[in-house]
Amino acid sequence: MYDIKTFNAIAPVGLARFNEENFTINKTETPDGIILRSEKLHEYDFPASVLAVARAGAGTNNVPVKQCTENGIVVFNTPGANANAVKELVIACLLLSVRPILKGSNWVQTLTGPDAEEQAEAQKKQFAGTELEGKKLGVIGLGAIGAMVANDAYRLGMEVTGFDPFVSVDTAWSISRRVKRAQSMEEVLRTCDFITVHVPLSENTHHLIGKEQLAQMKKNAVLLNFARGELVETEAVIEALSQEEISNFVTDFADERLLHNEKVLVLPHLGASTEEAEINCAKMAARTLKKFLETGNIKRSVNFPTVEMAFNSPFRFTIIHRNVPNMLGQISTGIANLDINIETMINRSRDDYAYTIVDISETDEAKINAAAEKIQAAENIIRVRTIKNTEAVSY
Repeated sequence: MYDIKTFNAIAPVGLARFNEENFTINKTETPDGIILRSEKLHEYDFPASVLAVARAGAGTNNVPVKQCTENGIVVFNTPGANANAVKELVIACLLLSVRPILKGSNWVQTLTGPDAEEQAEAQKKQFAGTELEGKKLGVIGLGAIGAMVANDAYRLGMEVTGFDPFVSVDTAWSISRRVKRAQSMEEVLRTCDFITVHVPLSENTHHLIGKEQLAQMKKNAVLLNFARGELVETEAVIEALSQEEISNFVTDFADERLLHNEKVLVLPHLGASTEEAEINCAKMAARTLKKFLETGNIKRSVNFPTVEMAFNSPFRFTIIHRNVPNMLGQISTGIANLDINIETMINRSRDDYAYTIVDISETDEAKINAAAEKIQAAENIIRVRTIKNTEAVSY
């Protein structure tokens, strides 16, 4: 029986994926897994029982990923589950950036008298805007969201240029062939009228758009950030706007320094705030966590490699260890020395860490537990799990 601890309100349809026969929700102080949305876990005292954390969303900056990795806790996210919600908001804000729709709507509310319609007609020229068709959009980051923004902006008649040196094969297939592929970010900055950023936050992308990058942009350019606030250097944007180096800034992150600036549109982090996105994220997070706990298979992890293997044996070991030479030999020898037959074995690494799954034909749980203890005691081993196949036929 596995217990799942939740932070924030997780959509019930997602939690329903944890069947009552094998799972409980918030029943113990020693959970096996955690599901959360925006709760910050940097000060959370993780119980030793925690095997995995599933973030119902794409970003994991609210999770101490490095600490989790060192303690053998797998961190999952849900890339693409909220992509459509964010994409629609970005498209909406592109439209808002060229048409003063909000100002016009607010102004109409100030009108009084039976001739309100005539007043509106007489004054509407002050709210004239421009059109997106024919304008150039630069998309920095062509992941799930960036690719969708690029495709839909093209359908609106925009000329779209994308830049992402690490675009995946799956994403490449999904991007319209009419979206131009830039060879550098500088090319996007210098040539586009609108620039939208869709990259994950990391040490390398912190302040990806700063003073130097803003200086390369067109003076009439509009910058949009719906990924992470720290990707854009706030003070540099404020200065660029005041010096008329760029035209406008649209962001989903409410930094106090950006408020009450007529050249800035700030939203209250609405990117994934739709019923559909919350449901999609909850379902994907629950499905991924459930699969990991029951089989040890890893998919959509931000700190460990993707490792999946069909579970056909009665038991399996899953082993998190440091990525150093001879670990596989050490593991297999330790198992074989206890006269346990290895049926199948798979190993994948990611940076300084690796993950190994070993399927065994042994059914004697005393021998299996002894092998697990022996492996755990070896140097460079971080965490060993023994998983019984509850779906397999009787052995």
